[in-house]
Amino acid sequence: MTGALPTPPWREKAGPPWTWLDAGLLLGLSLPCVLLAVGLNALLLWALPAGQPDAIRAIGAQFLAYGLWFGALFLLLKARYDAPFWESMGWRVPWPKMGLTVFLGPLLVIFVVIAGTLLHTPVIDNAVQRLLRDRLSIILVGFFATTLGPLAEELIFRGFLQPLTIRSFGVAAGIALASLPFALLHGPQYSWSWQHVLLLFFASSVFGLVRWKLDSTAASTLVHATYNLAFFTGFLLQRKDLLN
Repeated sequence: MTGALPTPPWREKAGPPWTWLDAGLLLGLSLPCVLLAVGLNALLLWALPAGQPDAIRAIGAQFLAYGLWFGALFLLLKARYDAPFWESMGWRVPWPKMGLTVFLGPLLVIFVVIAGTLLHTPVIDNAVQRLLRDRLSIILVGFFATTLGPLAEELIFRGFLQPLTIRSFGVAAGIALASLPFALLHGPQYSWSWQHVLLLFFASSVFGLVRWKLDSTAASTLVHATYNLAFFTGFLLQRKDLLN
């Protein structure tokens, strides 16, 4: 008998093999992963010379937490579904109109800045900006914000959560429901300013739309990364004193 083999469930655009029970398990593992990451990071900092920048402490803990959490996700997918991690998360390269995708992040920043002005969005000295006190901290924060941060967030919100919400509630509602926790996660960083949360929700929805339209978490990660890069560059241009 000839013909193509059946498509594995993780290759379906809106039909992941995992369920809401798996999502609950992953959520339940988040706190232990964070606590373990904080402990491991404290141990590593203890082994380093004193006087390390606060950025090393903050980014180190976050990096370890992401690593542990995605390790748990990898084991969950492997044990329950024998599913390959990257393919399951929709990490596909290349994708249609790949070159044009690079410009979506900066264009989104322009729209968000204009919308933020119209909404009278307050200027808030957030925790990330307070870490930018020296060149090493600027390099570390900039690297994390444009590489590991977007990668981890896109994998969890657009790779794992969004296919589940789309399957359960449809495309529009699914993208919105996957974007809401992303915006709320960043809420404390901006003192729960409703304007910031609304703009974050919009940006996250654009990332989700890119993920859906191009069927690639790699594409949404690139848009997210260039979005962060454009914002970070603009911040540094406004604060040239940080580079001196």
